[in-house]
Amino acid sequence: MDYDRLVSVIRKLALEAGDRIMEIYEADDFDVKVKSDDSPVTAADEAADAIISAGLRAAFPDVTLVTEEQAASHAERAETFLIVDPLDGTKEFINRRGDFTVNIAYVENGVPTRGVVYAPAKERMFFTLADGSAVEEDGPFQKDTTGNLRAIRVSEPDNAALMVVASKSHRDQATDDYIGKYAVKDMKSAGSSLKFCLIATGEADIYPRVGRTMEWDTAAGDAVLRGAGGRVVRFDDHQPLVYGKDGYANPFFIACAPAVELKEA
Repeated sequence: MDYDRLVSVIRKLALEAGDRIMEIYEADDFDVKVKSDDSPVTAADEAADAIISAGLRAAFPDVTLVTEEQAASHAERAETFLIVDPLDGTKEFINRRGDFTVNIAYVENGVPTRGVVYAPAKERMFFTLADGSAVEEDGPFQKDTTGNLRAIRVSEPDNAALMVVASKSHRDQATDDYIGKYAVKDMKSAGSSLKFCLIATGEADIYPRVGRTMEWDTAAGDAVLRGAGGRVVRFDDHQPLVYGKDGYANPFFIACAPAVELKEA
């Protein structure tokens, strides 16, 4: 893979999809449908998916593409593949809370090595460079040229005073019980894959997820976090989270800075 080209393509597609998402987001009203798994889907999900899928298939026709909004792609199997959530945080979008993202990632041998996370309503963009390191780009965002890039790095956390980030839409007692095992200085809530990016920038130290997610929800954020020196591990045995699993469903997991002293589940 030509990583320079890959990064250029996925960054541009994320921006193009983000523009379309914001057009719908800022309209007076938009339709919300319910998929077979009872999750919501909007015209923005579908429009963003069309833009990203067409762009990726044109640029990388020989690479397997898995995308949330195309059920047929969920039967695909490959060691190396592109994986997309065109609008992560649909509930945040519907409720006009702004914490939604465009996620595009490239997975090699079970590891998300490159990715982009773009939060158009927050005007924040995170992605990996060709060498795999992670950056945040300052806006305004131009499609064909990158703006000011800042290298991002996980924190050196104080295990006696951790910064925790948790899901905004999926917080439950099991999550709170696990967080209670740590010495917490402060806690914040965030939607979508922004939680990974807050750890990548050092704005948080740990994100435990005790709940259902799919690989397209996490791969891009995982790639950014890895590129910033962080890690994502299984909740049960603290082994690295791997991708390309049957059905693309994730186990519970913990994303964190490596120096966080993880507690047993």
